[in-house]
Amino acid sequence: MADTGQLRSRFAAQLGHMYGSEVPAYNTLVDVTRQVNRDFVASHPGLENVGSLARVSAERHGAIRLGTLDELRDAAVLFGGFGMSPVGYYDLRIADPPVPVVSTAFRPIHPTELAHNPFRVFTSVLAIADQRFFDTDLQRRITAYLRRRTLFSPELLRLARAAHTDGGLPEPQATQFVDAATRAFRLGTEPIDASWFRELTRVSPVAADIAGQGTTHINHLTPRVLDIDELYRRMTARGITMIDRIQGPPRWNGPPLLLRQTSFRALDEIRRFRAADGSITDEPVRVRFGEVEARGIALTRKGRDIYDALIGCTEIALWESAFPTTEDGLADADLAYFTYRREGSTLIREPIVYEDFLPASAAGIFASNVDSASEFISDALSADYGQDQLEGVIERSILDPFELYRKQQDASRADQRSDP
Repeated sequence: MADTGQLRSRFAAQLGHMYGSEVPAYNTLVDVTRQVNRDFVASHPGLENVGSLARVSAERHGAIRLGTLDELRDAAVLFGGFGMSPVGYYDLRIADPPVPVVSTAFRPIHPTELAHNPFRVFTSVLAIADQRFFDTDLQRRITAYLRRRTLFSPELLRLARAAHTDGGLPEPQATQFVDAATRAFRLGTEPIDASWFRELTRVSPVAADIAGQGTTHINHLTPRVLDIDELYRRMTARGITMIDRIQGPPRWNGPPLLLRQTSFRALDEIRRFRAADGSITDEPVRVRFGEVEARGIALTRKGRDIYDALIGCTEIALWESAFPTTEDGLADADLAYFTYRREGSTLIREPIVYEDFLPASAAGIFASNVDSASEFISDALSADYGQDQLEGVIERSILDPFELYRKQQDASRADQRSDP
């Protein structure tokens, strides 16, 4: 019997192999990430308080883009079979620049499951009904196009439901489930309708990536690095074109906070296109990229308010005037989350790693890897696509990440009070 954690580990590994075969530069990114992590740990002995080298080396997050709320419902079933729950709601339509999607992230939520394998998938769905991006005629045609495709087969969803209900699957069903789930995110090979894809691209390259073809795929797969500035330097030295900056706060003298991300620029990938006369041509498309992230301490709501107010600032002095530069200071000011345990008579405090995402960083990464921004009519009618609507579709609550971190912190404190 393979439990859901083992299934998730196998799924993450197989996605990595598949994505590396589709985007070879991803393998280079992973190799450099491993080298940076080994060098960092060697030069900073004992500094693994935001994750052991073993966990960090295995850690990944993926990103997928879906077209309809029905597809999101099926994705929730699929990821549920891997022990992954929806956490956080992100509206990238209000980001700068705006992107016509709303998102959640599917991930494990229990600390032991996160320690086993924290694989998470940032999952976006196209806001088709939002007239700020799509007029009525285009909405109708996108909807009709997406209704003709099926991303996740009934058999795959049946296995996912069984894994969720039973806490895992026996063989050979476990292998069948992981293999089928991986195939569901393989890059499609069928020719793409050229005129349809280009029409959508003029509105939004992200919309074209989602609704311009009959399948979905991994948009990016992201390893975790312990020194993102050094990784950026080494990737650039190898001649790999990176986006213009690292998303998130500047490097400072305090503990790592929340999340910093960067990526290599989306590369030309050859796709097959069908013209109106039926002829097939090979043309380059730039939508997939190699992202890497450095994760830090999860901040409380109070800490997050300060962080959000500073996020556009690159002056280190302002960050160091707003945040204490030590874990003790962050804890005393109730700005970050920690767990507590005893070793003999000594109380050990350890930071809780931020497991989630930042909408500004996500939108910034998206925007840095497309050649044009989305068309956006600010005075047109918007559509809801709020958290309540998404929860109604997937029939599950989208969990609040702040509450997950708070409960983890409170549980560790309660354990200390209950110890004799």
